[in-house]
Amino acid sequence: MGSHKKSALKAQRSAFEANLGDQLASTFEREDARREQAAQQREAQLRHKACERKKRYSSESEAKLAIRDCERHGSRDLHTYRCPYCGGWHLTHKPTRK
Repeated sequence: MGSHKKSALKAQRSAFEANLGDQLASTFEREDARREQAAQQREAQLRHKACERKKRYSSESEAKLAIRDCERHGSRDLHTYRCPYCGGWHLTHKPTRK
């Protein structure tokens, strides 16, 4: 059983709040680190899907020539887009926005 003096209760409360503050700070730090890691993983997956697994063309005209070759072999509705990751050109079936 603890003391009922106001000074003792105040000291206990201060110790409790200090410990709680440390725990909350470390919890927030861990959560921030987890979110940052998740964002980096999402960005890496997006880069792989949008750029790294696709053939890169050095110019839009080269990519359009590739589209013509693909059309000769039966592939339709291809479009070109400039890659935000590598700066090259890739092909897609999604219509491009103008």
